[in-house]
Amino acid sequence: MFLTGGLKSLLPHVLRRIIRCNRLSISNTSGMAEGYKQANVVILHKSLADDFEKFCRANDGPLPLLYRSKPGDWKCPPLSSDSDIRTDCLQYRMYEHGAYTGSLKSLKEYSEQLKDMVTFYLGCSFSFEKAVQNAGIPIRNVEQKRNVSMYKTAVPCYSVSTFCCNLVVTMRPIPESKLEAAVLATSELKEAHGAPIHMGDPGLLGIQDLSKPDYGDPVHLHPGDIPVFWACGVTGVEAVINCRAPLAFTHAPGCMFITDLKNDNVTVGSSREVPQVHCISRDPLHYSIVSAEAAQKIKTLETLIGIDPGDRGIIHLQRQDELLKACLSISHARSVLITTGFPTHFTYEPPEENDGPPGALAIAAILQALEKEVAIVTDQRAMNLNKKIMEEAVQLGILRRPVPLLSYQRESADSALMFLCENGNPGRPRFDHLIAIERAGMAADGNYYNARKVNIKHLVDPIDELFLAAQTIPGVTTTGVGDGGNELGMGKVKDAVKKHIKNGDVIACDVEADFTIVAGVSNWGGYAIACALYILSTCETHDRYLRKAVGFPHLLKKTVWLSALPSVTKEEKLLKTLVQHGVRSGKTASLEMEVDGLPFYNTHSLMIEKLLQEAQQ
Repeated sequence: MFLTGGLKSLLPHVLRRIIRCNRLSISNTSGMAEGYKQANVVILHKSLADDFEKFCRANDGPLPLLYRSKPGDWKCPPLSSDSDIRTDCLQYRMYEHGAYTGSLKSLKEYSEQLKDMVTFYLGCSFSFEKAVQNAGIPIRNVEQKRNVSMYKTAVPCYSVSTFCCNLVVTMRPIPESKLEAAVLATSELKEAHGAPIHMGDPGLLGIQDLSKPDYGDPVHLHPGDIPVFWACGVTGVEAVINCRAPLAFTHAPGCMFITDLKNDNVTVGSSREVPQVHCISRDPLHYSIVSAEAAQKIKTLETLIGIDPGDRGIIHLQRQDELLKACLSISHARSVLITTGFPTHFTYEPPEENDGPPGALAIAAILQALEKEVAIVTDQRAMNLNKKIMEEAVQLGILRRPVPLLSYQRESADSALMFLCENGNPGRPRFDHLIAIERAGMAADGNYYNARKVNIKHLVDPIDELFLAAQTIPGVTTTGVGDGGNELGMGKVKDAVKKHIKNGDVIACDVEADFTIVAGVSNWGGYAIACALYILSTCETHDRYLRKAVGFPHLLKKTVWLSALPSVTKEEKLLKTLVQHGVRSGKTASLEMEVDGLPFYNTHSLMIEKLLQEAQQ
């Protein structure tokens, strides 16, 4: 019997010959024939072959098709010179009408049935292990002499005819400091599943217990390791089970067909395409991926909105990459709650200023275009005003449809939890992300102040409580957008506000958001979020990660997203609408075409044009 010692350096044709003779004492082919492609195997009746091929093409992350045989053809000339699919896998599985009916060492006894069957050879993640090791990253399952861990997820694949199933993934523990290197090492190896589809908490994929894989062996994480998940060809096994074919064969998970094809050292085409990894949540742990090009565009947006036309000293409040991380988090969200409203003009009716609502509606518009659920929560006394503004925003073409308007009042100690979660259950949040834009924020003394240090608490509902409660709900993240430090969410930079902003020692908001976006005018922050979400949606690297490498790219919806972005024309009409409703400029209380004392034309209009130009180039 051959043992595992020298198998990793044996040539594929030698390994296949040894497997054919049933002379191996190993349970899987991980680490074998280093540098050569391995393949998952699915064998189906020829009447199902065309639909299964379409299923593979529609889900090419888990099912990258290397070769499809003709009926009854046991060889695969493009992949190997001397193979026989009936004997050259370590172990096979047989399925009858969707039920697993046995494990086999050889399929020779089914040669007659195989004459009417087609073999599919699908890429395997074992193929990228050498590339990962060459990047200085340990392969824990090889170290522990175990098969890789494989899990069924709650992620549905794109269905074709009778082929429908959820995605199956492999998990490899990767040291946190090596995450980006692991993504880079695998991203261009498309025939070996490419880049990971998830990094972080397995619960976000519907995996409850890493110690209980559905296929393969449990692999132990070392301290500092992050669970990283790749799409897996065993997805094909699940599809075979669900299609209930009278007879089908697959490889046994982990027991791959070893090809003669080398894994060429593929490099990323250009520095712009290099994937970046960013942590977007610590509870639950969640990382996202974006191309360097898209990330740089968003950083440019952050720089553009970071100018300080009012000379308030906001440069001291800015934190690098907050826009990027916030928008990555929003991009992953299913449902978003937005709040705005700063009643700084307490002697007027309405007391609201016109910085905030345009930015909030710009965010809502792109979220609608991205088919996310979105709602707006505001002060009860301002509901009628906001309803009128909303209706006109729809008529102006800013929104596709009205956004649900909500109000929040504290009635009991758990009011915020009841508002944010179904029946107050933190395990069932209604919203994944909360955004506050130019929303009056509670100071350390419990009051709310405008920039002139006037207490306006009597005009402000306690929406801050939702942001405080969100800190206790796993999976709910928050973003605050502001331009002076007294806005909801600015608690993250309150020390800088107290030190550098006029009246900061009194007015500084004490309530933190996970991400803090500081802009010269808060509306600019809203426009930048909309543009950044457009950039992320048109980034192929991020799009693939979002859809977990199943289904088709969403880039065909680009024109819909583009039409949802703010424009000079739309924002001009919206500002006129606000003026007609008596909503005034923040700094001057003027009912003119200005925001925060700055003229719309040649100031705000120029900023919108610059942001759009960066997003679209």
